[in-house]
Amino acid sequence: MDREIFEGLSEAEARALLVRLSGDYCEKYHKRREYEAGDHISYGGRFYDRDDMEHLVDASLEFWLTAGHYTREFEEKFARYLGVKHCSVVNSGSSANLLAFMALTSPLLGERAIRPGDEVITVACGFPTTVSPVLQYGAVPVFLDVTIPQYNIDVTELEAAYSEGKTKAVMIAHTLGNPFDLAAVKAFCDRHGLWLIEDNCDALGSEYLLDGVSVKTGTAGDIGTSSFYPPHHMTMGEGGAVYTDDPLLHRIVRSLRDWGRDCVCESGQDNRCGHRYDGQFGLLPAGYDHKYVYSHLGYNLKATDLQASVGVAQLAKLDSFTASRREHHAVLFDGLRDLEDKLILPVPCENSKPSWFGFMICCREGVDRTGLVRFLEGKGIQTRMLFSGNLTRHPCFDAIREEEGSRYRIVGKLANTDRIMRDGFWIGVYPGMTEKMLDVMIEEIHAGVKML
Repeated sequence: MDREIFEGLSEAEARALLVRLSGDYCEKYHKRREYEAGDHISYGGRFYDRDDMEHLVDASLEFWLTAGHYTREFEEKFARYLGVKHCSVVNSGSSANLLAFMALTSPLLGERAIRPGDEVITVACGFPTTVSPVLQYGAVPVFLDVTIPQYNIDVTELEAAYSEGKTKAVMIAHTLGNPFDLAAVKAFCDRHGLWLIEDNCDALGSEYLLDGVSVKTGTAGDIGTSSFYPPHHMTMGEGGAVYTDDPLLHRIVRSLRDWGRDCVCESGQDNRCGHRYDGQFGLLPAGYDHKYVYSHLGYNLKATDLQASVGVAQLAKLDSFTASRREHHAVLFDGLRDLEDKLILPVPCENSKPSWFGFMICCREGVDRTGLVRFLEGKGIQTRMLFSGNLTRHPCFDAIREEEGSRYRIVGKLANTDRIMRDGFWIGVYPGMTEKMLDVMIEEIHAGVKML
């Protein structure tokens, strides 16, 4: 192929040709191979088609690279999908959690702003980036236990965790797509005037019946977060989102994401408000360029239009991805039901409809988790721990463990958290799994339990 292919074509026609050819390339060279006995069964991964490839190539041909029209399109469509007013695309789910928490420390929130030494209720059984922003800011995470077999916060401990004048927020995740008890947690937050951040990175598409109305997880609290890392419910490669109905929180999130600027101009845009040189801010000279006025100490956490273009394509398929995850989870549950005397199988939270991220298993007494995991991995079946198990037992806590009570608090004994750390693991349910792969997983888990 040479440049003659473009002879007689307009730029728009040439671009359309390249985009179509990229789709043909995807279908020919990225076609998923049929599963064969002995193949590796991943817990998750990229699931895409020609439409995703075409969107990516289309964005690359524009060569805008930073956030642009695809980013705006995704933010609008994702907000509409969730049923929220505001969405900000960021470069990862971890950044989304960072921005969600940091937004609540903004001086623009007055007395409700979280300050160093204030307490934030969370759990130790989860992914560390739900907790990292709290510790890094100097607030105090208060760790509660979780329930088995839902693997979410034990809401009966909420009141015991509350400290009058100190507790300011609850920041927790919906574990592996299983919603936590939103009714109880939200009622607790409303009763005490607390912020609620829903880490929705593992639960996109999950639903919960709240006050008789079905809502998407991530939208019931003050701020929700998502991750678009490849194994998640949809992917941009890297990427994430922060969303809220609160216009002030949205303004703060945008400021923190975009270097801390007070200005709301998009990338490449100047003087959107028409008053770029009219204002007086802080101790700056009157008329200082508003584009370089900083109301927060922020970051550059934007994603690129290349990522957002893939997100636009993926979002159109999200409902089918969710349906596949639910179907695969149900197949595994039915296939392993006869092992319930050996394994604890996952149970959805009451009043919820999970979009499962994984299939959680907890070994009963007499079944060696490590032995079973090694057996499955040896058979090519990828397994994962429930993330940190118990975050407070990790090396990252070595330096602060002796400061318990000042840097963090634990309510109760975290008995279930430790049990999950010792006995729990999970396997995948992502859309790329086939009936044959699911059958193999069920068969090998039976074989592993029998052997152990």
